[in-house]
Amino acid sequence: MRKTAIVTGAARGIGFAIAKELENQGYCIVNFDLQGNDEEAWLQVQGSIASAEDRQRCLDLTLTKFGRVDVLVNNAGVAPNVRTDLLDMPEESFDRVLGINCKGTFFMSQLIAKQMIVQDCTGKKRGTIINISSCSAEVASVNRGEYYISKAGTAMTTKLFAARLAEEGIYVHEIRPGIIATDMTSGVREKYDNMIAVGVFPIARWGTPEDVAQAVVAFCSNAFLYTTGNHIDVDGGFHIRRL
Repeated sequence: MRKTAIVTGAARGIGFAIAKELENQGYCIVNFDLQGNDEEAWLQVQGSIASAEDRQRCLDLTLTKFGRVDVLVNNAGVAPNVRTDLLDMPEESFDRVLGINCKGTFFMSQLIAKQMIVQDCTGKKRGTIINISSCSAEVASVNRGEYYISKAGTAMTTKLFAARLAEEGIYVHEIRPGIIATDMTSGVREKYDNMIAVGVFPIARWGTPEDVAQAVVAFCSNAFLYTTGNHIDVDGGFHIRRL
């Protein structure tokens, strides 16, 4: 029986790379995104993780086509429309970013976890949930405060669901990408090029979506059967504190 993976935000960028790599591993793929793409073998579900109705429709369509959910990758997320000083951040921006990045991730996990629990366990795990967070869960930037708060919330969401779902045979992990070459970072490329040039990142290059995808595949495998609620930094060593 082929396993099924729902990847939110898989139309492009990191989510697309994750979905392609899971497809290469034999998974049936569901792209849950505001946009579709040209991958004809995938189930394309257009909607927002911020919407309870859209989340439920994604699950319903997935079960109709594939019958089960084995992996959920919570990748969908947004940055603030405008970078503003913390003292000038509009409340509307806070609500939008946290509503998608944090609240949407939480309730998508809740919905899919309930489905995983009632499914037959076909292997060594009943299911895997992976949250794509960010190095922003740990560091601070005062001109994108809402984004950083949302990623810190995602980190706690990982721990909470890991603690609750371990007894159900469902494993929950978090991946914290660093500076990854995507559309989201294209507007600040010069800034990060300069940071790489002066040695801020021990591995002195941009990360790629495929770097993140490889970490997802590892967590979806049976290589970490005594590990849950943890995170891996895919950030070129940026998280290392140095003197």
